[in-house]
Amino acid sequence: MKRRSMLKSMGAVSLGMVTPSFAKGESLVAPYKVKEESITTEILVVGGGTAGTIAAIQAGRAGAQTILIESGSQLGGTTTTGGVAFPGIFHAWGKQIIGGIGWELVMDCVELNGDKLPNFSKVPDSHWKHQVTINVSLYTLLAEEKCLEAGVDIRYYESPTQIEFKKGKWIVESVGKGTKTTIVCNQIIDCTGNALIASMAGYDVLREKDTQPGSLIFRLGGYNYDSLDLTKIPEKYHRVLRQNMLENSKRESREHTYVPYSYVYVPGADSTTSDVHTKANNEGRNTLLKLVRTLKTFPGCENLKLVDLKTETAVRETYRIDGLYKMNKDDYTSGKVFDDAISHSFYPIDLHREGKSIYQEFLKPDVVACIPLRSLIPKQSRNFLVAGRCVSSDRLANSALRVQASCMGMGQAAAVAAVLASKQGVSPEQVDINEIKELLKKHGAIVPAQK
Repeated sequence: MKRRSMLKSMGAVSLGMVTPSFAKGESLVAPYKVKEESITTEILVVGGGTAGTIAAIQAGRAGAQTILIESGSQLGGTTTTGGVAFPGIFHAWGKQIIGGIGWELVMDCVELNGDKLPNFSKVPDSHWKHQVTINVSLYTLLAEEKCLEAGVDIRYYESPTQIEFKKGKWIVESVGKGTKTTIVCNQIIDCTGNALIASMAGYDVLREKDTQPGSLIFRLGGYNYDSLDLTKIPEKYHRVLRQNMLENSKRESREHTYVPYSYVYVPGADSTTSDVHTKANNEGRNTLLKLVRTLKTFPGCENLKLVDLKTETAVRETYRIDGLYKMNKDDYTSGKVFDDAISHSFYPIDLHREGKSIYQEFLKPDVVACIPLRSLIPKQSRNFLVAGRCVSSDRLANSALRVQASCMGMGQAAAVAAVLASKQGVSPEQVDINEIKELLKKHGAIVPAQK
């Protein structure tokens, strides 16, 4: 009655307007309010990328109550959102050196997509030939399925805004779409790739003044490279045109398979905060758009099309923790085996430089690098680990450690250490390393052998 009276006073009725009518079951509701809640868990994994996905699955499978916070809409990080759809490297010198949950996920993708694997018993003439091409859409689906099957509480579209260690517990404030959540947990694993949570917690982080460029990955089609008159096209465009022939777009997981894609460099790409991440994406997309417009002006490229574009600029290098042990290049290239080694890594030193060739330094025959647990633990920290490219390391070692298989191995190891520490009521560095190794082996991981 009040609403009708108000309409009358406004002259609505005399103008022929009528009051709204609602279908059965419809009603007017109060404006939406932010949902605030407080929850508890044993393990909190922040970041659902390469390392964080594996860490969450492992923690859940080991019987720990686990929450996974991811600021985006899907899992996989560099593999999915960034489009690096050929994770590696799991094999070295004719044998497998990284296994466990990461390899299980890759194998499930290969099997479900009907792909074939390289012959890993044969040492390739180029390291990348043992990377395994996967269907990233399947990877996204399978990663989420495995998390949910492990009992992981996935919270998309959320980001921590505050963190405090109090009375032996971490208290994390997290904000998302229409939500504000207080999460109280026993152990934290920072898998942001940028050591963001470690920095928020007050731990020291490291970074070079100049960082490697990021890459925005894409594919082109609509032209025939073999029929192009390259004398009429500037040489700097030959490579991108050659790599992106639509005719060669079939993707399979087998040695020597050509995977067409290319990328534009994004100098100083940083994904640490929303503003710098936005800047990296803006710059990458703007550069690509200019490239497409330029390519279409060349003879034979008039019908060139942008066939595929990845969601985000893939970032190679930002912040790293200052850990209990900082791996250096000599540790990596010599294959030093640490007493607390929890996973392997096999990739050349691989430093991308804007305007220059990539600096690479390859491991000598039969050398495989190892990662110590201490490099996943910030100095003076409590109940805290990291996994992924923010591992404590110098710049050259990090340029090799940052690749996907290595990050997956770190994620699984960090989760095992966190679960055992939670159950024992201690910090991860206080857990018996032999217990960590045994539980890793139980879940299929390959643990470095002592020499």
